[in-house]
Amino acid sequence: MTGSMKAVQISEFGGREVLSLNDINIPAPAANEVLIKVRTAAVNPVDWKIREGYLQPLLNHPLPLTLGWDVAGEVVAVGEDVSCLARGDEVYSRPDIAKNGSYAEYMTAAADEVALKPKSFSWQQAAGVPLAALTAWQALFEYVDLKEGEKVLIHGGSGAVGQFAIQFAKQKGANVYTTTSSRNIELVRGLGADNVIDYRNEDFSELTDMDVVFDTIGGETQNQSYKTLKKGGRLVSIATSPEEEMAAKYGVNAQFCFVQPNRAQLEQLAEQADAGKLKVSIDSEFTLGQVAEAHERSETGRAQGKIIINVSA
Repeated sequence: MTGSMKAVQISEFGGREVLSLNDINIPAPAANEVLIKVRTAAVNPVDWKIREGYLQPLLNHPLPLTLGWDVAGEVVAVGEDVSCLARGDEVYSRPDIAKNGSYAEYMTAAADEVALKPKSFSWQQAAGVPLAALTAWQALFEYVDLKEGEKVLIHGGSGAVGQFAIQFAKQKGANVYTTTSSRNIELVRGLGADNVIDYRNEDFSELTDMDVVFDTIGGETQNQSYKTLKKGGRLVSIATSPEEEMAAKYGVNAQFCFVQPNRAQLEQLAEQADAGKLKVSIDSEFTLGQVAEAHERSETGRAQGKIIINVSA
């Protein structure tokens, strides 16, 4: 497929003003890739952190860069080495965006990073799954190996990652504690939280004997979390890298989780979704021309679920 498409790009790092809706060439899939017609994308905090340049030392993105780490759409072309997907497949992915992202009408992705989307999910729901759900899954089960019967404290339970983490931990048979604001207490209880701490009126650091802490906030929240863990407990953060000195002081293991693409896990998540075992909350929806407003919503830290970009849905 040849021609041009619309894409939201940055040519420099900075505030929302650096976002630009550009006409660029439709990318051609490599031998191991598929070309996806983007129906929906989702906004994640990592998007505006990349935009502001915070993650450039880690990711070293070339500019101009098309943002976006969540996609749901239709396969319209396949590379010559791809046999697991075909034109017309409805898919979703958290792809590697070294080349291009999902804030665009089309994008390429390695076939081994793409899975068939849940049949029961709308395009909006499907785009809301990959990054947040893979993050929660990998943090809980690959980094800290959460087990049945363990006590886990999940910070920010009403956020997108937190909502998935509550569901996964509950399915595992863990005793789930979570922090949230008073307006979201019923939301997190509905997802399976056993114990809810209103962080504005209660002090979560008074908790004791936690086996696992999942930190989605960082900073002082992370620092205060160490004292809730039992000796030998495990902390995993997606916000800030834990300090070795703090972990040693409290006799716990602490790690930083950076989510990776994973087709097999996306397939498992689709099975859960189609079995009615996975809930996705949509906070708000925007168009490709409203990405700046979508970033503004994400930057408030008050989104109750996923922020969706409707590209062609």
